Amino acid sequence: MAVVSGGRNICGVSIGVLSLESYFPKPPGHIKNPSSLSFTTSYEIITGLTIPVLLNNPSPDMIAPLIAAAQRLEKSGVKAITGSCGFLALFQNEIAAAVNVPVFVSSLIQAELIHRMTGRPVGVLTASADLLSPRHLAAVGAENTPLVIEGMQEGTEFADVILRNSRNDMDLEKIEAELLAAGERLVARAPEVGAILLECTDLPPYAHALQSRLDRPVFDIITLATMIDHAVLRQPFSGFIN
Repeated sequence: MAVVSGGRNICGVSIGVLSLESYFPKPPGHIKNPSSLSFTTSYEIITGLTIPVLLNNPSPDMIAPLIAAAQRLEKSGVKAITGSCGFLALFQNEIAAAVNVPVFVSSLIQAELIHRMTGRPVGVLTASADLLSPRHLAAVGAENTPLVIEGMQEGTEFADVILRNSRNDMDLEKIEAELLAAGERLVARAPEVGAILLECTDLPPYAHALQSRLDRPVFDIITLATMIDHAVLRQPFSGFIN
């Protein structure tokens, strides 16, 4: 075997995840459940940065600890960096400028790509339609993308556990039902949407059920991370010519 350069404590990690502090369940399909992912992950938890804090009180003071965490991930050897909450979109450009690996802290960065692929408006299901602002969209280049936005803030289980952080136990069946209801509301008022984009990283575990219900492509942080993993760690193709 060829000599390989050392210097890293842990090897073989593809995607680093800037992680908010949260303790509710992360079912398979969640970016913070590596057992279900097709790519390897490493995590930097930003202590004290919770979902309610990020959504309700975003501040420039958050940038420094996020950048420090991203730089630690880069030093550890990750090939790209994502985030555990789509509202980190607000800091996409600052984090990307601070490291030398690809950064995609929000699934929203896919919005314009999806629009170009479908030629139709993109349906966005977000944790909170009230708090997703033009600044978030502008930070990922989606300020001019035709979007139809529907929030999960009306779901009692989602709002209680995730938006308000009032408890850690969570009824996964209720979360799925609330997501399906939000998706149905979205397409009822905008049947022209060509695809669905899940802003919230807590929603991909239910993406298959949502697609079955709405009969549209569903994009999220996992579809994006999988694509980036394939791009930064290309593998030889198997097959034959003749």
